[in-house]
Amino acid sequence: MPAEHAHEHAGATHRHPVDFDPTAAGPDPFSAERRADRPLRIGIGGPVGSGKTALTAALCRTLGAETELAVVTNDIYTTEDADFLRRAAVLDTSRIEAVQTGACPHTAIRDDITANLDAVERLQRVHPGLELVLVESGGDNLTAVFSRGLADAQIFVVDVAGGDKVPRKGGPGVTTADLLVINKVDLAERVGADMSVMCADAHRMRGDLPVITQSLTDDPSAGDTANWVRQRLAEWSRSTEPVV
Repeated sequence: MPAEHAHEHAGATHRHPVDFDPTAAGPDPFSAERRADRPLRIGIGGPVGSGKTALTAALCRTLGAETELAVVTNDIYTTEDADFLRRAAVLDTSRIEAVQTGACPHTAIRDDITANLDAVERLQRVHPGLELVLVESGGDNLTAVFSRGLADAQIFVVDVAGGDKVPRKGGPGVTTADLLVINKVDLAERVGADMSVMCADAHRMRGDLPVITQSLTDDPSAGDTANWVRQRLAEWSRSTEPVV
């Protein structure tokens, strides 16, 4: 059952709902109660080194000219990922917020999402027309998933360097994320990963949920993943249209 976390903003106390079980049945993330005249929030998670920040940067470059977009990054003690995005100039620096979790990365995206929601709220105040916020998790293991109170949809990124066994190991990140991205497929031959096995296992573990294979070396625009995000944005926009 969702818990609530109380905190204060500028003298006003309010609560953010926290859903501790992302696999449990819950409200439609595209319902009017969840939309509340705000941007779509997409979480990007995955193990350390899987390419989350590179994917976030690619999505910013590809979608930034057509979408009012901002990013929240998560690191334990640093702002390294946010600093990378700022140096790369993928967005105006005012559109990039950094959260320092001070603990395991999954804590701030699942158990106590306050710091991330605060960062999103700051971005909305500065950019009231925001349509999309990407929330990048710090590197974690295959169990890392976002609370439904923070992310309306989730992308989980794994890479071939971990071997073709990764998808069949399962874990909520692999099995329940709205999109699984198998990254760095251009390295498969070098590391001895069998892509046919990896893809078959991923589809078997995920059922009807989509899987995308990706190489940012071959496609720096992350075209397939960007198109998936565009589809989610279109669904979100349709769901916010007033009923006449």
